[in-house]
Amino acid sequence: MNAIAARRRATAWLAAACVAVLAGCATPRLPGVGGEGDGSLSRTGRFAVRVDEADGRQQAVQGGFAWRDDGRRLTLDLANPLGSTLARVEVADGAATLRRSDGSVEQAPDADSLVEQALGSPIPVSGLRDWMRGRLAAAPAAEPSRDAQGRPAAFVQGGWAVRLSRYDAAGPLLLSMERQEAGRRISVRLVADPS
Repeated sequence: MNAIAARRRATAWLAAACVAVLAGCATPRLPGVGGEGDGSLSRTGRFAVRVDEADGRQQAVQGGFAWRDDGRRLTLDLANPLGSTLARVEVADGAATLRRSDGSVEQAPDADSLVEQALGSPIPVSGLRDWMRGRLAAAPAAEPSRDAQGRPAAFVQGGWAVRLSRYDAAGPLLLSMERQEAGRRISVRLVADPS
């Protein structure tokens, strides 16, 4: 495989990883720290995903995101730093769809299945819809800590070590997530624009 093809494959994998991490969501809507009065949450901001391999190799991708979630339907757009679309994810009523900028489309019955299909291994990231709102997901959380206002600050849930900070009325403006799995460490950082 030549260097250009290897780089494209690594970029595609990282984009899929980012989509998987950001789109892993299929939980019922509960009241959160904030958000729009109807339970909707719209956020824009920047993301960065880094994968550290056991052999010392490191891969990274970053860019912008637009998250629109009304509790029934989630749309997530990812763009590179220059604003070109990397991918769009849509999750609604028993279907999750990933559309990449190259025109390829993957579908699955839910976001967790889409993650496994896109990456080839299961990564349970179903809590992100809750974490974006500044609350713990339904699954048990380990080592939870709260900030001075009683909001979640750090915890381990679904295999991810999560840190939430810089809250505004809609939820945390900074989400840092890290996961260690066989042969690699995945780090994700989301910085949301203030609402």
